[in-house]
Order: sequence, then structure tokens, then C-alpha cells
Amino acid sequence: MSSGEVVVLRGGTLVDASGRRRADVVVSGGVVAAVGTDLDPPSGALQLDASGAVVAPGLVDIHTHLREPGMEEAETVESGARAAALGGYTAVVAMPNTDPPVDSAAVASRVLGLGRNACVEVAVAGAITVGREGRRLAPLAEMAALGVALFTDDGAGVQDARLMRRALEYASALGVTLAEHCEDASLAAGGQMHEGAWSSRLGIPGQPAEAEEVMVMRDIALCRLTGAPVHFLHLSTRGSLALVRAAKAGGLPVTAEAAPHHFSLTDALVASFDPVFKVNPPLRGPDDVAAVRAALSDGTLDAIATDHAPHPPEAKELPFDQAPPGMLGLETALALALTEAALPLESVLALMSWQPARIAGLRSTQGGPVEVGRPANLCVVDPSTRWVVDPARSASRSRNNPYAGRELTGAVRHTVAAGVAVVVDGEGRR
Repeated sequence: MSSGEVVVLRGGTLVDASGRRRADVVVSGGVVAAVGTDLDPPSGALQLDASGAVVAPGLVDIHTHLREPGMEEAETVESGARAAALGGYTAVVAMPNTDPPVDSAAVASRVLGLGRNACVEVAVAGAITVGREGRRLAPLAEMAALGVALFTDDGAGVQDARLMRRALEYASALGVTLAEHCEDASLAAGGQMHEGAWSSRLGIPGQPAEAEEVMVMRDIALCRLTGAPVHFLHLSTRGSLALVRAAKAGGLPVTAEAAPHHFSLTDALVASFDPVFKVNPPLRGPDDVAAVRAALSDGTLDAIATDHAPHPPEAKELPFDQAPPGMLGLETALALALTEAALPLESVLALMSWQPARIAGLRSTQGGPVEVGRPANLCVVDPSTRWVVDPARSASRSRNNPYAGRELTGAVRHTVAAGVAVVVDGEGRR
């Protein structure tokens, strides 16, 4: 396979930021070559059936843990990219909490190099601080010179407010965005799940919602002080969302995302003591889940991001308090949004394609309108197909999927990345 193949998506309905229309799409040389009806495709073209389905810009995940370098037993850039393609993604942003962390141009270059051989575009998020330790700024300018546009210490929040202020001022000068994992370490210390009725009932130490909200509040204040944009990762509480909603109403340059598990699962599931339901931020109560869904609908949240966090089986088989937090997400996120979020398809695609592409600085290649000359990064989605989640069929190296056995509606039929049909009829070609 190469970008030299000609692909025809026939019989579908195009949906992008400009609206909805009926058209076929011809892809050649890595770009969209023709859009219209009654097109005459070249001889030998790969013709893909899009009837009864939607053709859209490929999905973009701005929060993916690919684990490479250092934790390849859980995931690699290659395996994570295959999972992404099966989920309709044509680009992912790899988080920097690897071993070693992406806190230098050398490590960023290494991950970018691995991404060049992957089946979807792999962008890299750099760490804000050296070693993600929150003590000194990482060389942001050196990584930005490589094209890194998003920086985060994800897995930990920057605890030092003065250092975060300096980081925001520096990022503003460089034209990059800082993304914050909002967690006050002193409030969250020892918490293994959401602090509430279920943590009390189960006797598991809880992490209060305020551990997230205190840092959201602080960073909104720092955004106001510096004028620098801030992106909030995986928000999970009513209070956090209310703060972001008010900040946006005040004209501040903040954006925010939510993960599928925070609008589809609650802390009641922890009663099983199964570590597959352990995640950070933790699963919250029904009121928080309802608040996330409302924030997706009213524009408070700009993106649905997977927080795809693979772990090998032996890690997730430890007792609940010893197991690492994290869940798989790339292959189920779109279907969960279509099944659980109660949003129109156009809104789901905005939250999962062109809006995250803008936040990640990927608009030149991803999320754009389906028009002649644009890079051919596309997905074909059948919104009515029903299927049952089977972790054993995942392309990921890991199996920590909390949705095993759950029936979902909406499936990816085809994915075209950089002009190459990497998924055809729901099956990967690489």
C-alpha cells in the first residue's frame, strides 16, 4: 500500500464543518482528487462502499498514551496507531509520560520518527517540566522547533503556580498550548476512586472532586493573568465544567476535553473491585456524568478525547489499590459518543475531528473540509450498526477495556489516512 493508490468512497453522505451533502469522493496521490455525484473513477481504483454511511474528516485524538519508549509491553506507536485507525482516527497526539519522558528534543524526535512508519499521523505532546517532576521547565522551544504544538505533564498537574505562570508566558511567546492534568496532589493523595457515597460504602480511600476543581480554578486565573491559552485535559466534575463555562463566557482562551468513560460510566462500578474501572481522574457519580453530557451539548467542552491508557494484564490484575489507573479507548470512543452522549452525529464529529484538530495544531492536515486538494484523511461511519465490545479482538497490545460485552451503536466501516485505505470493511490492512 502507498499513497499512490486511488480510492473511491461511493454512495455516502459527506459531513464536515460546512454541513451535510450527498457526494462520492475520489482520493489520489494522498489528497482528495474529486468530490461529486456520478464520478467516473480511474480504472483499477479501490472502490469502497459508503452507502447508508457518513463520510467525514478523520477523527483526531488529542490524548493518547502510546507508551513507547519504555513501556512497549503495554503498547507501541505501531499497535496504538492500528487501534486508532480501527476507531476512525487518522491522527493521534502521543502523551509524554513515557520512559524516558518526552521532555527533550531528542526523545520527541524519536517518537516522531516512530510515528512516520505508523498507519495514522502521530503528533507528539512534550512535557512542560523536566522529567514531568514539576521543578524546572523543559526545553519547550527546542521541541516546538520540531513541530510540537501541545505540552503537558499529563499524569500529574504542575503543582507550583509560579512555575505554571512562567510556563504559560513562555508558551505564549512560542505560540504553543499548555494542556493541564488538573489534580491538586495534596488533596488527591491516597485517593483510589471518587470520594463519595460509594467510596465510603466500599472502604476505599477517595479523591474529592475539589482536587480537580482547585487546579482548574488556579489555571483559569493564570490564563487571565498571562493571556496564554490553556487546554484542560479529561475534566470530570460538575464544578470543573462550571468554572470552564464561566471562563469562556468571560472571553478567556480556554478549551477543554472529556473522556468517554466520564460520560458513560459511574463510580458504582468500582463495587466490583475490578481494577479495569480504576482511572485518573476517577469515575464520578451520576450527577457529574450528567454534567459532562450537558457540557458536550452546550459547547463548554471542545473535544472528546480518549485518554487511551493501555496496561499489560499483570498490572491490571493487581489488587485495586495497587493497580495502575487507565482504560483503553481508541476503538470504542466514537461508538460510545454515538450511543451515550445523546448528540447529533454532526456534533459528535465536531467534538472528535475538526475541533480537536484545531486545539492540537493539526488543521493543515486533519479535520478540514472534504474538498479537492485537501489531504485525504477520512473515515466512513455507519451510525446504525450495532456491535458488542470484545477486548480479545482489539488491535491494542493491552486488554484493559471496561466495556467488554457492552452493545454499542455506530461503527467505523473504512478509514483512509494520508490517502491510504488503512481500514476496509472494519478490518485493518496494516
